[in-house]
Amino acid sequence: MTTNKKIEKREKLIVLLGQTATGKSDLAINLAKKFNGEVVSADSRQIYKKMNIGTAKPFQNKIYTKESSEGKQTSRTADKSQNSIVVYGINHHLIDVIYPNEEFNAAIYKKIAIKKIKEIQKRNKLPFLVGGTGLYISAIVDNINFPSIPPNPNLRKRLNRKSTDELLLIFKKLDPKGAKLIESKNKRRLIRAIEICKKTGKPFWQQRKKGKPFFDILQIGIKLPKEKLDKKIEKRADQMLKLGLEKEVRDLVKKYGFKIPPMKTIGYKEWQEHFERKIDKKKVKELIILHTKQFARRQMTWFKRDNKINWIEKQKEAEELITSFLL
Repeated sequence: MTTNKKIEKREKLIVLLGQTATGKSDLAINLAKKFNGEVVSADSRQIYKKMNIGTAKPFQNKIYTKESSEGKQTSRTADKSQNSIVVYGINHHLIDVIYPNEEFNAAIYKKIAIKKIKEIQKRNKLPFLVGGTGLYISAIVDNINFPSIPPNPNLRKRLNRKSTDELLLIFKKLDPKGAKLIESKNKRRLIRAIEICKKTGKPFWQQRKKGKPFFDILQIGIKLPKEKLDKKIEKRADQMLKLGLEKEVRDLVKKYGFKIPPMKTIGYKEWQEHFERKIDKKKVKELIILHTKQFARRQMTWFKRDNKINWIEKQKEAEELITSFLL
């Protein structure tokens, strides 16, 4: 018996994900060079301008260094024709897109990320979706349809006065299942979830339905032993402080204060008490390291739910997976 059913051919997409400080950015550049690719960031903080050091943008460890190891001026250029940043010859998209005080969410991210991925594919290049923001990655991989509910300023103002623990309790009553899946320390997402539940009268998680995949996707996850990852997190905190993280935060606080959501980011929020002369710099560093390690554990909890992720520790493993995938 024959069938006339047409098999839809989808374009290829590589997703490179993992916990913070696992080396995703460096690996992405190496793989993009080998497979003629471009990078689309899936990081909910690298999207913001002026937040460079604390968000570990792929150029941040070089842009503040006067000379590279070869004694030449470091290269980090903007390719205006592609609205991208070029790092080591590779186009990086969705980095430095908006200012910290501008509204942004996963639904907006999904729309512009899909557009960028398709543009890369049209240029006959291989797109690499790279990052550690689970919701952003899931928005693309699972084609999540987000409920289009406008913000409620009065409700947000009331909820913003509450702690994350209080917000989580409220959310648990509205959506018990969703409370187990949401980032429990992410105040902005808790408020948005409560806002949608109250407006629609339905559980938040129930409304985020998955659609038909846009792309043929290979997911690769970088996984490091806990001891190794902890050391990398500690080393990166040292590097950020040496690169001028304090000045970056002071400049942002001067312009925006600590109240806007991006300033609740790890690496930024810890400075508030120091600026108020309540803790010293040593304590700031300790808190950044502690909070980063806690965040890394939460990231892995999110990623472990997806059994389609191929976990690797070395670049060669990733190269083999991609080569087979492209055949």
